[in-house]
Amino acid sequence: MRRAGVAALVLATTLGVAAAPQSRLPFDSGTRARAANGIDELVFARLKALNIAPANVASDAVFVRRAYLDVIGTLPTAQEARDFIADPAPAKRAALIDRLLDRPEFADYRAMKWSDILRVKSEFPINLWPNAVQAYDRWIRASIRDNVSYDRFVRALLTSSGSNFRVAPVNFYRALSSKDPRTIASAVALTFMGAWTDAWPKDRLATMAAFFSQVGYKYTGEWKEEIVFFDPGKTPDASAGIPGPPKTFPDGTPATVAAGQDPREAFANWLVTPANPWFARAEVNRIWYWLLGRGVIQEPDDIRPDNPPSNPELLAYLEKAFAASKFDVKVVYRLILNSTTYQLSPVMAHRSPAAEQNFACAMLKPLDAEVLIDALNQITGGTEQYQSATPEPFTFIPPEQRSIALSDGSITSSFLETFGRPPRDSGLASERGTTPSAAQRLQLLNGGDVQRKILQGPKMQALLGSGGPAGGQQVLTNLYLTILSRYPTDEEVRAVGAYIQTAGGGPQAAPAVRRQAALDVAWALINSTEFRYRH
Repeated sequence: MRRAGVAALVLATTLGVAAAPQSRLPFDSGTRARAANGIDELVFARLKALNIAPANVASDAVFVRRAYLDVIGTLPTAQEARDFIADPAPAKRAALIDRLLDRPEFADYRAMKWSDILRVKSEFPINLWPNAVQAYDRWIRASIRDNVSYDRFVRALLTSSGSNFRVAPVNFYRALSSKDPRTIASAVALTFMGAWTDAWPKDRLATMAAFFSQVGYKYTGEWKEEIVFFDPGKTPDASAGIPGPPKTFPDGTPATVAAGQDPREAFANWLVTPANPWFARAEVNRIWYWLLGRGVIQEPDDIRPDNPPSNPELLAYLEKAFAASKFDVKVVYRLILNSTTYQLSPVMAHRSPAAEQNFACAMLKPLDAEVLIDALNQITGGTEQYQSATPEPFTFIPPEQRSIALSDGSITSSFLETFGRPPRDSGLASERGTTPSAAQRLQLLNGGDVQRKILQGPKMQALLGSGGPAGGQQVLTNLYLTILSRYPTDEEVRAVGAYIQTAGGGPQAAPAVRRQAALDVAWALINSTEFRYRH
């Protein structure tokens, strides 16, 4: 490919949204932001108090791409983007949101996010092993697909007993660095309360650990199978500072555990109540972080009194809506996705250090590694080669497997590692790499696998031959709709025409010259910030 001649195209499709003239940016609908629901009323009130003007509403092309990427982790096809942009229905955005939430990819993508948090990984240092990983992944995915309420999902993770091969939720207690009750308590606090326990007083963590001091483990005769169970004969380790029967919950309220009752059940009963100060807050803040790119409390794993929310009223509103829905996750998704706040343009009304913190415009965030490689494969028809550092049975992954549906954190590829896929060692939402690197740029610019996908991928070959009677103009339109989910601007059409002229093709360029030019355009678009980022 000729790279120097298409540098201008890369620049033309780079999202310099804070400073570039809006006439060059097909990201802004020009429609003024107006409140659509309670989220917007609280966000816009906060912005008004700070004297920050919100951005305009994003264009249909930006919204359709954003919604697909955020909800199902998948690019819209060219036809899906074309149909949505052309649809005149005033309620088409709400209808699209409903359709996306019902697609199987929603379960795949949310399961991927939860598998990061729950450390779903066969190999070191988690060591769940493949049989358990497969059972765990199927259970997580089925729970999301069936829209199991969040409180039931969490209760199963906290209170289940049985074989980690057959009772999948017990793997929560296996996917930890230690079986010490304090380690378990810290994992529970991080996962379901969004709280670090490192800064907690020692007696507070020890009191919470008492709820998990009777978790027992035993191996069976089956290879790497383990039983997790409530062991009433197991006594807390007083020498380690863990008291006897649990006396208080983390919020200081008295705890009552009936004789013979599994203390985990008492803890779960406390945790999942609507009045709990952490439960709903942690999950709605995590969902907001996944969809908006920044938590109302930032980071989403660091909820504590001295790290306050940027908009306390907004967070309280989301908590209350989640609890009122009986912890229906899709209700929260719909509420956020249908808000004008979510649908704002990335083009800032003006520069302000507080604008991003208070959601005055859409944030630019890099695509997840899994989403990016799936997008490349969707565009080109290419496949990915996966591997595991320590091969185990059942770890073969077909090359055509989508990365967002990978069940095991130990199954990876060089592309996924380069682009920040988390190792699933810590359970932190922030473990995923989001900082751009030189290695990432080089992989997209010059990586052999990426080049082969563009040059040889069957879908890319079909795309290059899709011009028909309209010739190069139709190929260009199809490339933009396929890669960026929008039509090219007049300026971009002129830039491509000028590039073909410079390459020596002229208006009557030979098919080989036009094909090479189209390949160069595809390479430029794939290397643009607009493609690499969700905006």
